[in-house]
Amino acid sequence: MFRTAVRNLLAHKARLLMTMLAVLLGVAFVAGTLVFTDTVGNAYKQQSLTSLNHVSVQAEPPFDQKIGEPGTVGKDTLRSLRRLPGVASVTGIIEGFTAVAGKDGDPIGVKHSTMGGNYFPQDDGKDNRHPLTAGRAPSGPDEVLMDTSTADQGGYRLGDTVRLAVDGPVLHKKLVGLVRTDDTAASGATLVLFDDATAQKLFLDPGQYGGVTLEADRGTSEERLAAETRDLLPKDFDVSTGTQLREQERSDAADSATGLSQVLTVFAAIALFVGIFVIGNTFTMLVTQRSREMALMRAVGADRRQVTRSVLIEAALLGLCAGAAGFVLGIGVAVGIRQLFGATGSGFPDGPLIVSPRTVLVSFLVGVVVTMLAAYVPARRAAAVPPVAAMSAIHTPPPVRSLRRRNAIGVALLAIGVLGVLYTVSRGEEGRTTVFYPAALLLIGIIVMTPMLSGPAISLAGPLLRRFGVPGTLAPRNARRNPRRTASTASALMIGLSLVTGLTVVAVSTTASLHRGAENSVRADFEISAKNFDHLPASAHASLEKSAAVTSSSPQRETTVRTGDTEVDLTGVDPRTIGGLLDPSFVSGSLADLSAGGGKNLLIDTRTADLEGWSAGQRIPVVYENGDRDTLRIGGIYHDDEFLPSTMMPVATLQPHLKEIKDTSVLVRTKAGDGDDVRRSLERTLDRNPLVQVRNVDDLAEAAGGEAVTLLLNVLYALLAMAVVIAVLGVVNTLAMSVHERTREIGMLRAVGLQPEQAKLMIRLESLLISLFGAVLGIGAGVFLGWAAGRFVTDSIRDYEMVIPWGRIAVALVGAALVGVLAGLWPARRAARLNVLTALKAD
Repeated sequence: MFRTAVRNLLAHKARLLMTMLAVLLGVAFVAGTLVFTDTVGNAYKQQSLTSLNHVSVQAEPPFDQKIGEPGTVGKDTLRSLRRLPGVASVTGIIEGFTAVAGKDGDPIGVKHSTMGGNYFPQDDGKDNRHPLTAGRAPSGPDEVLMDTSTADQGGYRLGDTVRLAVDGPVLHKKLVGLVRTDDTAASGATLVLFDDATAQKLFLDPGQYGGVTLEADRGTSEERLAAETRDLLPKDFDVSTGTQLREQERSDAADSATGLSQVLTVFAAIALFVGIFVIGNTFTMLVTQRSREMALMRAVGADRRQVTRSVLIEAALLGLCAGAAGFVLGIGVAVGIRQLFGATGSGFPDGPLIVSPRTVLVSFLVGVVVTMLAAYVPARRAAAVPPVAAMSAIHTPPPVRSLRRRNAIGVALLAIGVLGVLYTVSRGEEGRTTVFYPAALLLIGIIVMTPMLSGPAISLAGPLLRRFGVPGTLAPRNARRNPRRTASTASALMIGLSLVTGLTVVAVSTTASLHRGAENSVRADFEISAKNFDHLPASAHASLEKSAAVTSSSPQRETTVRTGDTEVDLTGVDPRTIGGLLDPSFVSGSLADLSAGGGKNLLIDTRTADLEGWSAGQRIPVVYENGDRDTLRIGGIYHDDEFLPSTMMPVATLQPHLKEIKDTSVLVRTKAGDGDDVRRSLERTLDRNPLVQVRNVDDLAEAAGGEAVTLLLNVLYALLAMAVVIAVLGVVNTLAMSVHERTREIGMLRAVGLQPEQAKLMIRLESLLISLFGAVLGIGAGVFLGWAAGRFVTDSIRDYEMVIPWGRIAVALVGAALVGVLAGLWPARRAARLNVLTALKAD
């Protein structure tokens, strides 16, 4: 039976090629996912080993501190740490945000990952964290270092003048050296280093460091050194050993790789699931075409199990070939995935591709198991054909089983899926994690019902196709002839398009809702803010007020206060102008209440009110950052909104209690609206500071999620493309094998006058019908699932409303039609080239 299986496989190489491609692409996705996640995990591991190689102990202030200034370490403390027994070296750490402009004046780097710090030379003049690759260390306030990636992004060379900003005006520094860094913050971002004195002036106070690392002599206990270090530092400092830091980085890297692997595996599973339809269709048709051959095998002594085993051996051999080819292609897929995520600014560290034995084993197992699983039912059917019945006809297809039971099961699954989706949606946030199960049942129900739906749906197209004459009459009849085959082919396309459509509905609705929310809540023409989500230069508001282009403005000046046992962020605004810049929707009170109550009225959003248990009219005791105490009154409550601050109070009341001006943003109205010319004018007013961004309402909507949604949608499109490609291969494969199966029939049609061009048109129209049928089912299911998923977004976006993207749906339908036409080209060409006499004599 093994030799028979091998001979059959070699005899039908062309027919099985498309099937192998379907399995191959699915395996390639699985292999690519494994190679990519292993590569990323290894890169993070190597990076942590390199970046923490000289760290035995690290101490820094708590990450989540909000009230008061973070603790620092003075030079005297560093000297005391150097005198501890077993200490080889001590490094003072200074870190902060530093925005950099390229030589063309445009900002470079990922907004929140543009970092600055100090170059801390040891006794040998080198900083182990940042090995020099060119030039020298900075030796004064006008000199800086850059990592090589930052210099390349900005187009800088040694000796060039660099434009940058920390938290104030634009600074001009000379680039005197380049460093290599393995820090995760510098991957895909920017890094600028100053000498100690300059970094302290820019980020802290003279003689102070934000943290410290110690390198121990060989044989020194890290735990003992950490305990002695803790005694010399402020009590609130977090002290960790190098081993603990490395383990934490490995754990974080493993978690990131695992989460990413799970997401990619889902898409690989979708591609493989779609491939199962293609494989099942292929083996069903092969078994039908070889019914006489299998009957002869039964007649000469082969039992049912041997016939079944023969088909499964063919499937296993096909799976082995697909697994091997898929594994090789998967390495290329891994490179593509890394480039895809690199284009999104994910900032994965570089590293060599890691191909583990596990990846090889999984690739072969997936190829074999998936192929055998899909071929099992056709193999069982092959063994069930009686020998006499099979030998008594040229082709004896298995008896057509009633669809009644299948239709009943499909209706039940669809009903359960729809009701389950509606129920989980009605549960709100609690249903978010469980909605996937009824959604899967819904799709399975549609797949099971597809044979029942195919007849009526394809019949609807009949009148439209009659204008094509005889081919237009025969094409829908051929598509309806075998409902199971048509359904299986269309279902593969339906799955991919349902997911694509659902994602598109959510993405378009989210983006439109964000833009509508921004337009409803923000009356300002521009918001000027810092790119690092921190505060603007102290002079920004005053500069904008003096601009001839600005007609009104208000700062959004933030601080954190303590009330009872909790901390709350307060935002100071100008009561005189804020009404023309923001438009909150009030539950109680109004913006006019900011000017009432002697400046002690506080407006809060509904989310803050719910979290703190506050109500209108309530008086709240607060302690400001400088220690002053005050009592504020809740003057009004407005709906929470991603474009509005969570609290508002008069900036004149807030300012006396602040240690310095910290404006998170400035809102402005201008004489000429929100055009690009006005934007450039405001940027010039702020000296084209790379720290500052000037955004109009559309920009705010994109920043609130529209840009991220679009980027995520493009990534998901790319990941789903594999499933759609496999579905297209399924259409080509089914039609090609259908042409072979109907060789004699096509020969008869040719004999009675059907022209080659008409034969081509008949096959193309059949392909078009199947593709459009799958597309319509997928789009319909996708719109419903998109509506359901969107219901969970309403908790995050108050103005969320579903938008059906008719334009994109039309593009999807046109694309499906084009796919149908293209998929039918090769089978149609084969049908037109059949020799009539040879076809009439075919078995």
